[in-house]
Amino acid sequence: MRLFYSPQYELSLPGHVWPTAKYRLAIERLAQRSAFVIEEPAAASWEDLALVHTREYLHKLRLNTLTANEIATLEVPWRPGLADRFRLMVGGTCQTAAAALADGAAAHVGGGLHHAFANHGEGFCPLNDIAVAIRSSARRAAVIDCDVHHGNGTAMIFERDPEVFTFSIHQQHNYPLFKPRSDLDVGLEDGTGDQEYLAALAGALPTVLAHGPELVVYVAGADPYEGDALGGLKLTKAGLAARDRMVIGAVCDAGIPIAVVLAGGYAPDITDIVDIHVATIEALDAIVNARREPDGGG
Repeated sequence: MRLFYSPQYELSLPGHVWPTAKYRLAIERLAQRSAFVIEEPAAASWEDLALVHTREYLHKLRLNTLTANEIATLEVPWRPGLADRFRLMVGGTCQTAAAALADGAAAHVGGGLHHAFANHGEGFCPLNDIAVAIRSSARRAAVIDCDVHHGNGTAMIFERDPEVFTFSIHQQHNYPLFKPRSDLDVGLEDGTGDQEYLAALAGALPTVLAHGPELVVYVAGADPYEGDALGGLKLTKAGLAARDRMVIGAVCDAGIPIAVVLAGGYAPDITDIVDIHVATIEALDAIVNARREPDGGG
């Protein structure tokens, strides 16, 4: 299975809650397995970004002229050169989507920047890699967003696009305050645990897949985990693993290519975040291989 990752995803953000070292730590573990082919992506072009983002906003990113208010909304200490780092991460998701369409499944050890709107960034997300990947693939698609935070930017970008079905299952009383309507939203109460979460997810997936997507982007946030610094749900690692198996299994059983992106994860111990992300990608590999075995068994 092909994995996409760049060492440039690890940003120097002193005192920031976003642990970008998680990408390197996850790929170090995954690299120990021969099942994975790790590829470094190329940056998304400005033309590809313009499929989703406004020319005015991209001009500001390109020339590093974001206003103080725009940087405050983005919540990342902005500096020259960061736009190119994020273009690289968008490129990673675009290439993951292309690999999924070619191979049936692929994963990005990065991505999931679902808070970026067409004309501005929010919540650590200056560019929406999910939307750019879908638009550049020119496919009927669905987004299954299991980050603890509502995928507000993705929902707004595809609000009037009947070809893209957006689904978000999230903590209702959490960031972002403004939650544009997805095609299907499941807002969970604070403290929701494994059993209730998995029941809600199981109830929603048939509606998502009934849309008939030719590609699913699975936003596999680690932040529904109990004790996450920016989340208030109570999923265990076992519960998150069951979530991954449920989503990936349903998509694969439907014969739909799946591209996985990692999104959030802010547990105080970075090892917990890495455990969850690695388990997601290992579940993808195991399920895809299990579905292929009957065809290759003779």
